[in-house]
Amino acid sequence: MLQFPPAKKIQLPQHGAREAIALSVHEQGSGFPVVLLHGFPELAFSWRYQIPALAQTGFRTIAPDQRGFGSSDIPANIEDYDIVHLAGDIAALLDALGIDRAVFLGHDWGGAVAWAMPLLHPERTAGVISLCTPYRAFPRMSSLRETWGDDTRHYFLWFQQPGVAENFLDQHTRLVFEKFMRRNLSPAEIMKRTMEAGIVPDMNPFRRVQEIPLWGEPLLTDEEFAFYVSTFERTGFRGGINWYRNMDRNSGLLPGRGKQRITVPSLMITAEWDFVLPPSLAEPMRDVCDDLEIQMVPRAGHWVQQEFPDEVNRLAIAWLRRRFR
Repeated sequence: MLQFPPAKKIQLPQHGAREAIALSVHEQGSGFPVVLLHGFPELAFSWRYQIPALAQTGFRTIAPDQRGFGSSDIPANIEDYDIVHLAGDIAALLDALGIDRAVFLGHDWGGAVAWAMPLLHPERTAGVISLCTPYRAFPRMSSLRETWGDDTRHYFLWFQQPGVAENFLDQHTRLVFEKFMRRNLSPAEIMKRTMEAGIVPDMNPFRRVQEIPLWGEPLLTDEEFAFYVSTFERTGFRGGINWYRNMDRNSGLLPGRGKQRITVPSLMITAEWDFVLPPSLAEPMRDVCDDLEIQMVPRAGHWVQQEFPDEVNRLAIAWLRRRFR
């Protein structure tokens, strides 16, 4: 396993949340600060290739386990995971570290938090880099139900009922990481293998983690796999799933998301073979981002920063050097 900087538990200043929380944070390097925001089901550990690369290039690199994940606090209330709380955590983390402004680099849900920072905390946001997650409105559950009907057929919908998804996934933690943390195949090949396995394709592979075939080569070493599994066996999946239970709430809290202009420098890195967030979703951003660069990593799946770390590092570091050095 790569040398990974040790975590320190940082108590956040109160920032309007129901309760003050502490985040587990990994930090390395000095220079202009870059905050790395992971997605689901991931951890700060998902940035193990980016932290040393950015630090060695002259950036102060900060990667928290976000609320609900890993060694950070896991609040009990669903409403504690809305976008105002999530972005507020990151602004409060800057306060705790004595940082005025930073670039926010996010992936998956971390990308959603990164795009929220210039809307909710513009004075703290120097720039945004997002992997896979475009700047757009939060999806409404009513619209997904119109498309998918049965709440079991899309994982966003399946995640909504408290106790259902986490109770199932907590019983199959090893399978979650064995089946999903893999080097990707093209969406067409994944669809072909799914149908050959006798599974009717939908947008909820989590519910079928026992049935879906293995595709692609393993993404993780045995040691890395064990780290993810042992962490989620300890914490369960509830904290991360609660992020999804605030989708409609987030739409009300940030009604302008996807339409309100992003004026800070922005880099969007897409993954050619991302089944859930394909590169085409990033194209509308050209109309609402004033200073935008879009790059694509060929043949990459959703876990792009772990699957193609050298390419992600090259794109991110080149952009950061041009804009913040």
